[in-house]
Amino acid sequence: MKKIAGIVLALFAAGFLTACGSAQSGLQDGYYTAQAAEYSHGWREYITIMVKDGSIVSVEYNAENASGFIKSWDSAYMQAMLDGTGTYPNQYTRYYAGQLLEKQGEGKIDALTGATSSYGSFQKLMAVVMEQAEKGDSSIVLVDTGH
Repeated sequence: MKKIAGIVLALFAAGFLTACGSAQSGLQDGYYTAQAAEYSHGWREYITIMVKDGSIVSVEYNAENASGFIKSWDSAYMQAMLDGTGTYPNQYTRYYAGQLLEKQGEGKIDALTGATSSYGSFQKLMAVVMEQAEKGDSSIVLVDTGH
């Protein structure tokens, strides 16, 4: 009987320590989305992250128009922006998303030249989506990105 009680106590302690460990990461498992409350120049930016085992494992940062078409897929927009600023949506959205994934929401992400407006939106959306992941609130949050 003492042996069984010891095993139960050990399992309880292990479970408690595991729970404490995941709580320390601060992020709850699930999908979380923050999107701009308003369209800017016909596009509404958003970030969706997936958290598993307390870590961000997937990040999507992009923008969509009213019909749901994704900004990074718009070849004409890409060419016009590339010619005007030296960057384009598929480049900067991947960069910002990759930095969020790599840094796990910690540390500074540098702005890309030519995508500073989107950088400002990204920073606001990222702050909200990280807060949602900490709370475990998977509702889509609309964010005033100032555009």
